[in-house]
Amino acid sequence: MKGVESVSIIQVYMIEGHIKEPQIRQICESLLADGVTQEYTYSNEGLVDQPQYPLAPPPFSSHSTVSHGPRVIEVAYNPGVMDPVEESVKKGIRDLGIAEIHSVKTARKYLISGAVSDQELETICDKLLVNKLIQHVVTEETRPISRGYDFNLVHVDILGADEAELMRISTDGQLFLNIKEMLEIKRYFTGLGRNPTDVELETLAQTWSEHCVHKTFKGLIEYKGRVIDNLMKSTIFRVTEELEKPWCVSVFKDNAGIIRFDDNYNVCFKVETHNHPSALEPYGGAGTGIGGVIRDLLGTGLGAKPILNTDVFCFAPPDLPYDKLPKGMLHPKRIMKGVVAGVRDYGNRMGIPTSNGAVIFDERYVGNPLVYCGTVGVIPKDKCDKEVRPGDLIVLVGGRTGRDGIHGATFSSAELTEESEAISSGAVQIGNPIAEKKMADTLLQARDRGLYHAITDCGGGGLSSAVGEMGRDTGAKVDLDKVPLKYEGLTYTEIWISESQERMILSVPRGNIRQLLDLFEREDVEATVIGEFTDQGRLHLMYKGQTVADLDMNFLHHGLPRVEKKATWRKPRFNEPSLPDPEDLTPWLSKVLSSWTICSKEWIIRQYDHEVQGGSVMKPLVGSNNDGPGDACIVRPFLDSNKGIIVSNGINPRYGLIDPYWMAASAIDEAL
Repeated sequence: MKGVESVSIIQVYMIEGHIKEPQIRQICESLLADGVTQEYTYSNEGLVDQPQYPLAPPPFSSHSTVSHGPRVIEVAYNPGVMDPVEESVKKGIRDLGIAEIHSVKTARKYLISGAVSDQELETICDKLLVNKLIQHVVTEETRPISRGYDFNLVHVDILGADEAELMRISTDGQLFLNIKEMLEIKRYFTGLGRNPTDVELETLAQTWSEHCVHKTFKGLIEYKGRVIDNLMKSTIFRVTEELEKPWCVSVFKDNAGIIRFDDNYNVCFKVETHNHPSALEPYGGAGTGIGGVIRDLLGTGLGAKPILNTDVFCFAPPDLPYDKLPKGMLHPKRIMKGVVAGVRDYGNRMGIPTSNGAVIFDERYVGNPLVYCGTVGVIPKDKCDKEVRPGDLIVLVGGRTGRDGIHGATFSSAELTEESEAISSGAVQIGNPIAEKKMADTLLQARDRGLYHAITDCGGGGLSSAVGEMGRDTGAKVDLDKVPLKYEGLTYTEIWISESQERMILSVPRGNIRQLLDLFEREDVEATVIGEFTDQGRLHLMYKGQTVADLDMNFLHHGLPRVEKKATWRKPRFNEPSLPDPEDLTPWLSKVLSSWTICSKEWIIRQYDHEVQGGSVMKPLVGSNNDGPGDACIVRPFLDSNKGIIVSNGINPRYGLIDPYWMAASAIDEAL
């Protein structure tokens, strides 16, 4: 597109509240605009009564196919998507002494000058400016309208449903349960003599999702005439038990593994993939990926302190021609930049160094990138165990609950298609690392004071997963009315399964609750009692004084039918390539060094802060000019000790075409 002559970008803030004109100027001059490099304009129209977006001119011309004047595109977050700037701006305004602020929303306005047709403008929006999962082009019709929710308890008729109807319920509800699982649920409720409520079905779907229970790994796999019972337990778990290494403190039972470090502390390490969300919304998907593993460490034992992040990315080549891009997929260059930015912003803003990683490129990742996010932490030796006790209060701490992340856990069980963007838009979340940083620091204070018995994070499945897992052996009763919301209008089901980020669940003795709530209030972190753990062995949910869910914990966690699959693998046979033997290897060397996988990744590494916390010993870039990739990084978690932690990685997906076993061995060998 050669018609674009210039582009100007304007940051827009939409503030709802009772504000006078001098206060508006104060907010602009003291908080929002840099007096040296920026200028501002403002309008106070409509701020007192209701929130409004400033009206933008229609984005596409109705009277001409080409416009030589500036074309205005204003892009804002969709209703229900977390705006990560909102809380920071609201706090900044409060710090200025202005209290009457109800909400803040942001948008970005693009002024595009030149000979740009409507079709070209639409292409610019679709390919560069707008991700329709989380954003929209602002027009008068897209002003947000806040709607309340009128309580209506919904029952889903499955008792009279045949198999086709059961699968329709599963598909239409984005439950992603198979027919065997739906029939088991029908059998359970037939025994109760009633249909399930919608939130009961959703709870079962979250708990039985691939993300939460890893049902394929735990299933029965028939291979070469023999049945392998639980791939994980019969391989990795079995070997770990047989070796019985004394430095393995906690394995396969908590949010992260724990190994011994020194006489006072142990080390935790957790790595997860966040592939599906990153394929649809790279920045948010990767950011919440790293944010999630950070919370996993905070939820390990009684809480570990994160000291290092690591990541491994696999993308399609960033120069992939657009005609090779499958329909409905984002271009790999856009995915790559978004993923790197998401991990960068979350780690940097939380003050955690990102010191080790790798990037691989292959066309086979065009449909779904591989986004590994990992975090290393340290935990006191006497804080590695936890136990929920009946009578403890259920306390929700951290961010508020919204519609972001609905069906994120069940989405992990789905196959990505060109329709995924439309049907699974709610599965994408946007993170707020500043909120998580405040929560993490406060949690570690509460841990050291012994204010709670157990902790876990609200990850996939939200409250459904967190409370359900913590209350597995006891029981839990939750009053969904008490959950703090980002905005009105959420149903009881949305409150329960929302995957809004930056939230943790604590099991708090009643005698400690006042002290804990006071601590969180002082640190400006929200903490709310939403229920209690019981000794009834049931999950009991209340809303508006009525029971909306009542499930047996044993069925919830042990009623899932075993997955049964047949596996085949035939070792491929390859002919050894016939390679020329040229006298001059320079062109070959240049070709190898220019490979996307081999060429320098310094442009990525330099975006990450690997010096924060002051423990960096061996850097990610080494050599006389500090621009060569190191084999590993070393960090010193305690600055009064010379003991360090070495983090490295190995990866070679192409080897898997020849032999997956030796691919794994190669990766281990490379890392060591």
